[in-house]
Amino acid sequence: MKASTSRTPPAPLEAHLGFWLRFVSNHVSLRFQQLLETQDVTLTEWVALRTLWSQDGTTHAELIQALGMTKGATSKVVSRLEEKALAERQRVLGRAREQSLVLTAAGKDLVPRLAALADANDEHFFSHLPAKDRQTLMTSLQALVQQHQLQAVPIS
Repeated sequence: MKASTSRTPPAPLEAHLGFWLRFVSNHVSLRFQQLLETQDVTLTEWVALRTLWSQDGTTHAELIQALGMTKGATSKVVSRLEEKALAERQRVLGRAREQSLVLTAAGKDLVPRLAALADANDEHFFSHLPAKDRQTLMTSLQALVQQHQLQAVPIS
């Protein structure tokens, strides 16, 4: 059977909101990743460090949940942070087999500097937008997260 020639042609990529979200997201993420690399930190390590900053004495299970990674992959991230002297494992008192993860003094010093890089990256990409538009964009994206019950933190 011959293909119909009366079909409507597909819309161009640029006609899709998802295209623009991905386009901007890729550029925002790439620049932030490059900023982190100047501090010898990966995006995944940043998320782990920020989680440890927020939750002093984070368990391995809590970090697995925050990163949305497997136990083995999370262990590798923790090992890299330990090698860089940014985090350490500590035994939980009264629980011989349980460990918590904490930032070292160097890790506690680094997190605010990395957060400043994140702020600078946002400023670079979004400062031209009026504050009201930035808030509307944030609220709209958060509504999408809520609507689709998105939970995994973007780490790549």
